[in-house]
Amino acid sequence: MAALPDWPAEPVMELRRVATAQLEPVLAEETAAWESGLNWDFRPSADLVRRFVNLQALSGYALVVGSQVAGYSYYVCEDGKGLVGDLYVLREFRTRENEHALLNAVLEAMRHTTGIRRIEAQLMMLASPPPTGREHARLFLEADLGDLRRLPARRIPDATIAAWGEHRQEETARLIATTYHGHIDSQINDQYRSVAGARRFLMNIVQYPGCGTFFAPASFAAANAEDQLLCGVSLASRVAGTTGHITQVCVAPSHQGTGLGYELVRRSLLALAANGCRTASLTVTASNEKAIRLYERMGFRTRREFSAYVWE
Repeated sequence: MAALPDWPAEPVMELRRVATAQLEPVLAEETAAWESGLNWDFRPSADLVRRFVNLQALSGYALVVGSQVAGYSYYVCEDGKGLVGDLYVLREFRTRENEHALLNAVLEAMRHTTGIRRIEAQLMMLASPPPTGREHARLFLEADLGDLRRLPARRIPDATIAAWGEHRQEETARLIATTYHGHIDSQINDQYRSVAGARRFLMNIVQYPGCGTFFAPASFAAANAEDQLLCGVSLASRVAGTTGHITQVCVAPSHQGTGLGYELVRRSLLALAANGCRTASLTVTASNEKAIRLYERMGFRTRREFSAYVWE
């Protein structure tokens, strides 16, 4: 392994100065941690990190301990917002000080980027909460798909449910922006606050591997029976060979409390199971008690607690 040039006096150095091979032990341990902790295949995300580090095109920092790269964090800036894409430190070196050194480095870099007004982060593997930022508790839930006969079908008289397709992206973006107006999740992810933001959010979950590989056979849309306007969606992905993930559940205010959300998620779970998935997961904000009660009735249980952070 090639030696890192010009070791910094500070514990972090820019990722552009790090060779892919020097980051490999961190990516390998992180991939194993996602698999054991969340039943999640992190390899597609790790491959993207390798590709951009190799191109010296990933903005971020590496944690340096002695002569070893012991962690990394990267960030993305667009449309006036910064996003901490990931942060991971090897277990051997995982201390509050080391995690904070990485996080502070990326936060300071974004704060000094022209036009950035807001920073968001949802870091599944962060062990030490940052000393600053507004915190929102989140839950990673998981359900066994072994016996879904326990979930009876629910008839929704005023809505028809069919497969979701990419031709519905614009309708879905409008539905998300309307439904999440004033919702706690719009404080966590500002993309929910506008149609344009929701459009970008949908593009990310459909085209990129951050939430797994989009899985159309387990994604459904509901339309109002009277005017055929979209009133609900459940979108799904595959995050491992036998693991599915519900990436988005959204029901219009006019149809909340009718059982539509339950029926959309039920159909997604049935489709995931029919295509070889043994478990399915989703994330939910801890204060969203109504949604949590629904998911628990459907067999979901908390596998991991984590937090979302916002700096404005």
